[in-house]
Amino acid sequence: MTPTALDRPLGVRLASFLASLALIAVACGQSVPSPSSSPAPPSPSPSDVASGPTPVPTAAQDPAEIYAAIEPQVRAIRGLEAKAPVDPKVLDDAGIKKFVADSFKEDNPPEIIAANERMLKLMGLIEPDASLADLYIDLLGSQVAGLYSPDDKQLYVVSKSGALGPSEKTTFAHEYTHALQDQNFDLSGMDLDQIGEGDRAIARLSLIEGDATLVMSLWQIDNLTQAEIMQLLGESLDPEATRILQEMPAALRETLLFPYTRGLTFTQGVQATGGWEAVNEAFANPPGSTEQVLHPEKYTAREAPVKVDLPDDLATRLGKGWTVGLEDTLGEFQLSLWLSDAGGGTLADANQAAAGWGGDRTAILDGPNGASAVVIATEWDSTADASEFAAQARAVVGGLTNPAAVVALVGGTGVTVVIGTTTDVVGQVENVLGLAG
Repeated sequence: MTPTALDRPLGVRLASFLASLALIAVACGQSVPSPSSSPAPPSPSPSDVASGPTPVPTAAQDPAEIYAAIEPQVRAIRGLEAKAPVDPKVLDDAGIKKFVADSFKEDNPPEIIAANERMLKLMGLIEPDASLADLYIDLLGSQVAGLYSPDDKQLYVVSKSGALGPSEKTTFAHEYTHALQDQNFDLSGMDLDQIGEGDRAIARLSLIEGDATLVMSLWQIDNLTQAEIMQLLGESLDPEATRILQEMPAALRETLLFPYTRGLTFTQGVQATGGWEAVNEAFANPPGSTEQVLHPEKYTAREAPVKVDLPDDLATRLGKGWTVGLEDTLGEFQLSLWLSDAGGGTLADANQAAAGWGGDRTAILDGPNGASAVVIATEWDSTADASEFAAQARAVVGGLTNPAAVVALVGGTGVTVVIGTTTDVVGQVENVLGLAG
């Protein structure tokens, strides 16, 4: 599967690329069923598959020949035409780490990184002495197996050994799918990097990565031998990469994985219902929230998120020296993640409490003398859903280092969480929002 430059929790834009994750590349290929019947793919070009898969050349052959053999196989599975050639480049371990670090720094202004870091720390999702930038760069540098950049249309495959074996071939199949998506649907037009729309970006990214992961998995089944599958499995169990992934804060690790795991389930459901044409149509009308990804029936019903607004003059109301560092929408997925990770409760309870999500707006507020506060204003589908979330949220904030308050109006569907550097800051924010009483 893959990480991308665009799965960004809480406003961080990871980079301008779509990637593949080394550790889970083989997992999908063992459980993905054959795709449902779908409209016939475009007529193949002379280089396309005539009948059945063409054997992939061995690593001893020219890399260009390997790529040239895989491209028509991917096109035949996905049913999309290539509108421009792709020139793959191979990066070694040092090369991918440099690329990730440079892309992260280029795409994320320091003030946005700092605002996200303060927010995550107040919410109890990363340690007080952690560097968000360092964590992200370490995470992506250890997990990315390949990437495609919609900005410059460049595709990269990571090869630590210098060879093009089953891992590299699988990665290319995934990334070439991204190239086909871009050529047919214009990925740059999906606004994945719009700061302040984090939940929507993760949802849309789940379609993009779910599609590429499904195609990659079907390509594995059709074109890798059993020996290559076993080799791929062994290569995916890199102990150092596994250690880094497991030691990462859940807020980073799970947000990285979500578009591949839940995105695969979502896209597979779309494809099973209406074939690849339904997946194509989904690119024209992508999911608008992680709620729709987690509950596909809400995508089918086009259940849009409830718009939640924080006061435009919130900083002014708080007084001199206050600013809004960042506003974003967490969504059902990231709220569930907060409930389970910061609260230490069970994932099942967190998922249940977040399942009635209707909408939210979250902000990090910065004041004089190092004062900060996080406001999470939420709306729920029913009063029962609001009460369930409020109860879980109170359990979470009770265990945080920083003071906090959870305010839910009796009989209402809104719940607001305020977390601050001091009790006075929490009270000040509550007063300004009209929550104290």
